[in-house]
Amino acid sequence: MAEVTCLGILVADVVGKPVDQVPDRGKLVLVDTMELHTGGCASNTGTSLAKIGIDTAIIGKVGDDGFGDFMIKELGKWGADCSGIVRDKVSKTSATMVLVHSDGERSFIHYIGANATLTEEDVNFDVIKSSKVLHVAGTFLMPAFDGEPTARVLKKAREMGVITSLDTCWDSKGNWMRLLEPCLPYLDYFVPSIEEARMCAGKHEPEDVAKVFLDKGVKVVALKMGDQGCYIRTADTEIRLPVYKVDAVDGTGAGDAFAAGFLTGVVKGWDLEYTGKFANATGAFCVTAMGATAGVKDMATIQAFIEEREKKS
Repeated sequence: MAEVTCLGILVADVVGKPVDQVPDRGKLVLVDTMELHTGGCASNTGTSLAKIGIDTAIIGKVGDDGFGDFMIKELGKWGADCSGIVRDKVSKTSATMVLVHSDGERSFIHYIGANATLTEEDVNFDVIKSSKVLHVAGTFLMPAFDGEPTARVLKKAREMGVITSLDTCWDSKGNWMRLLEPCLPYLDYFVPSIEEARMCAGKHEPEDVAKVFLDKGVKVVALKMGDQGCYIRTADTEIRLPVYKVDAVDGTGAGDAFAAGFLTGVVKGWDLEYTGKFANATGAFCVTAMGATAGVKDMATIQAFIEEREKKS
């Protein structure tokens, strides 16, 4: 039985570093490292949860190809239940070329692939109903699932007694609140980046952004604020937590790692302040290594890190 089921995008990430300029047409540039990693919000969050020590299931769709074989093998390696992953016989596995700059910032070239064909009918509710939490990861990059289909899945999960959560991606098509709004009444937790949340809410200040989602039915809003840490708000609570400073190597997956840390707190029943600290610390560990999940540690290591930093503050 999984404690958290992550439903959403699965992506094979080809990560190269450093890439400070794209080669001219017909030319070649060298990088120091190039690696293949599991990626995509559901994969990243699910793998991070498993590494922390949370029983995890993953639901999504990959192609019937080499990247798909790699994704299922690697996700299973960390103990995640992959029985909810569907193989598409037509579309290829989604993939991203991740260009990591010398300062750790990233640029992306993305193929949406099988994530585009994930539908409500692909969702295995037998997996969801045995979980404590359903986390939808990758809203705005699943065109056949975003909007009303996602809302129906969240509603059904709620009716099964499952806690619901959702994270977004950047919406290059500009649909934003039109697709998100149907989901909000069925969300216990909403954990977007501040940039994406601002685009959805049409507000700028974190407190104003969060209030928009609370007014539409979300119970807890946790905004990922980058180097500003995080901002958490409920109907009667407001928490601001600073980032843990570390030597950043690669920012890939940091937001998904934050989500995994936050969901760990939800599963464990921690108060919101410690949950936010654990989420920030999980994100901090993530950026210390190449790839979306390589830097994430187990629960005891993350907690020891928090305790050490608390003593120094």
